[in-house]
Amino acid sequence: MSPYTPFLQYLQLFRDIPLADQELLTQSLRHRSLPENEVLVRPGQVCQEMYFIVRGVLRIMAPHENGSEATCFFLKENQLCTILASFLHQVPATEGIQTACPAELLVLPHAGLYQLYAQLSYLQPLIDLITQRTLLDKIQVRNQYLGESAAARYQKFLLHQPDIALRVSLRDVASYLGITQQSLSRIRRQLASE
Repeated sequence: MSPYTPFLQYLQLFRDIPLADQELLTQSLRHRSLPENEVLVRPGQVCQEMYFIVRGVLRIMAPHENGSEATCFFLKENQLCTILASFLHQVPATEGIQTACPAELLVLPHAGLYQLYAQLSYLQPLIDLITQRTLLDKIQVRNQYLGESAAARYQKFLLHQPDIALRVSLRDVASYLGITQQSLSRIRRQLASE
């Protein structure tokens, strides 16, 4: 199986992609295997790539004024990931992207994607639809945690994102849930003793 097959299969969930167009798409993609904690985009850098996650988890993080960083979102297999405003408008990103565990990605460079848009009239509306759905899903997931105690947020995280919980560091989970790593450890001990 080609390393590009997952991406093509994913796109075909939304519409049929002719074989000639599949060939054009694969010519624009690059395959990358990365270790955990590999930074793909730093805050302040212009995002030049869109990623399709074949395997692994990416985290979108934002820096705090005190020098620490907060995990905003996790994205996993069969999702597109980029810092959208930076990628679309070619302006410095306010967030960054990092691997939260070892990952296998397909990379669409900005220039290559826009060349594809010019060649395949249906591709930009399709990618726009997919990115809109991803944004709505991310907002819906994050909204589940609003107004909840730290313990309730962690329990909801385990319930709704167990596959991510098993693969990312406790530091990243704590950051995502807006609690300290020590608090998360205490919550985990309390849940284990119940």
